[in-house]
Order: sequence, then structure tokens, then C-alpha cells
Amino acid sequence: MASDFRLKERLPYITDRLVETYRTHGSTSHLGHCPLPNYEAVIQATEWMKEILFPGYRRRDGLHMGNVTYYVGDLIDKLHDLLTQQIARALRHEANHSADCDSVRLADFEALGQAKTLAFLEQLPELRKILALDVQAAYDGDPACKSLDEVILCYPGFEAVTVYRLAHLLHELQVPLIPRMMTEWAHSRTGIDIHPGARIGTYFFIDHGTGVVIGETCEIGNHVKLYQGVTLGALSFPTDAEGRLVRGTKRHPTIEDRVVIYANATVLGGRTVVGHDSVIGSSVWLTRSVPPHSTVTLERPNLRIFGERCEDLKPEASLAEDPRTTAKATARGNGASPGPAQ
Repeated sequence: MASDFRLKERLPYITDRLVETYRTHGSTSHLGHCPLPNYEAVIQATEWMKEILFPGYRRRDGLHMGNVTYYVGDLIDKLHDLLTQQIARALRHEANHSADCDSVRLADFEALGQAKTLAFLEQLPELRKILALDVQAAYDGDPACKSLDEVILCYPGFEAVTVYRLAHLLHELQVPLIPRMMTEWAHSRTGIDIHPGARIGTYFFIDHGTGVVIGETCEIGNHVKLYQGVTLGALSFPTDAEGRLVRGTKRHPTIEDRVVIYANATVLGGRTVVGHDSVIGSSVWLTRSVPPHSTVTLERPNLRIFGERCEDLKPEASLAEDPRTTAKATARGNGASPGPAQ
């Protein structure tokens, strides 16, 4: 059935109702103010950063030492201009200036944005060395991995760590908003949530990765390996006399060198320290410190193993048709033990 165009007469009314909520709930709209960092521009900048860090692996092929200088130079130039503008927007918003975006004040933030952009770009050569160790850690830590190229092209853990390390540099330069935009974009792509404020050492590997959470004040040493579902989080948050969250304190654990944390383990609390060369087993819930060379596991569970398919796992229809199940149900209804099936 074709749509009825007469019903579109309701759309202006819906529009007016929406616009009214912009007045009554202004905290979730950004109108009449200087522009915020543009999401698409920040993601574009992040893609250019990865292209610079890993030439030949991303969008452009056919690169060699004869043309790579021109290609990377062009990317650096575009990245400089884009980041300068976006960082200036973030800084101006953070400074909470009024809506009058006069050119003099805007120029001041542009200059500060350029200074931070240049400071960021100057750290990229050293960052490549750190990321090379992360690639090696993934290859050394996963027997299913066939090459270093496979890590760069395929591994979501390495993707998330790459974006985190870029965002962390900007976070250390006190750039607001943009680092979180970058890591949350990586979070949406990989399922791995790393706050840009976390401090992570070298030779770091997240295997599989889905569901990993690393909080803002977490500190991780060198040669650390995490598996999927690991949470390095906070305990309940302290509040002040007015019930507001106390911010700026260490809320997340410290993981020392050469620690392995297996799938779905949860380590919580700013005072919790996992000593070096320790192993935290799967599904462990840990809220206190453990000394170096510790192994922390749950007690061995009791397993039930059946020769045939366990009745608990059979479809309901097949259970209803099974005479043994019917006999047991009848016996239970009479208050007697069902006994062995005949």
C-alpha cells in the first residue's frame, strides 16, 4: 500500500515538539555556541594517524622508500591542519567561553591547538617503536598467529591498543574530548574499552579482546597479557558531603610487569596491586592485592558428566515423549523417589 501524503501534515507538529525540548532540556543540545570537535573529522584524523604509523597496510598500497616520504608528508600536512582546528575547538569548549566566537579569541585557541598538534606529531616516531613491541607481543603470545602482518591487519586487540596509545598522547597534552572520542570509536569497532588516561607499558597484548575494560586510573606494567572479558575497574565510588562523586582519585588497579590475566577475570580498586610475574585465573573476582609470583584461581568446580545427553539439556518436546521422564515426573508427583528407569 502506498504511503498517505496527507499524514505528512503531522510532521511540522512533531518538529515543533522536538524543538521545544531543545529549550526545556538544553543540557542535551549544543545550540548557539562555538562548534564542538567534529566527530567525522576526529575519526578521519585517527585513520590518517594509523596510515602514517603503518604505511602500506591501510588505504594506500604500492608504497616504497622512493615515494613514501611524499605520501607521508602530505598526510602529516593534512593532519596538522585538521588536528589544529579540532583541538582548538575542544580547548575553547573546555574553557567554557561564551557563545561569541570572535576572531581574536578564536585565534588564541588556534595557536594553542597548533602548539599541541606539533607536540603530538613529534612523538609519532617514538610511538612507532612502542607499537612494534606490541605487534611482537601479539605474535609471540598467540600460537595461531602466522606473521606480524596478521597482527597489524587482523587483530582487534592491537587495533584498540593502537588507538589508545594515540589518544593517550593527546590526553597527556591535556587535550579535552578528542582522546575519548577516539577510544570510544575504537571501543565500538573492537568491543575493547580502554580509557585514554590509563598508563600501559610496553610489549602489551590483548588476546581476542571482546569485553575488555581498562579504567582511567589503571596502571599496567611491561609484558602484560590480557584475555577477553577482563575488567580492570573500580569499586563503589566515594562521594562528598553533597552526594557528588569524588573525582581525580586512583580508582583502578595496578598491574605490575609480566602478569597474565585470563578470560572474564575482574580486578577492582585503586589500592589493588597485582604483583609482578603473577597469573590471575579465569572468572576470578579480585579486590585486594596479591604479592609477586602469585597464582590466583577459583576453587575447582564440581562437574557432572553423563554418558548420554543430560536430560536437563534435552528439548522440552523430547522430554515429554520420553517414557523414562514421564515415569520420573509421575513418581515425583506421588511424593516417591523415581528410582532407576526400567
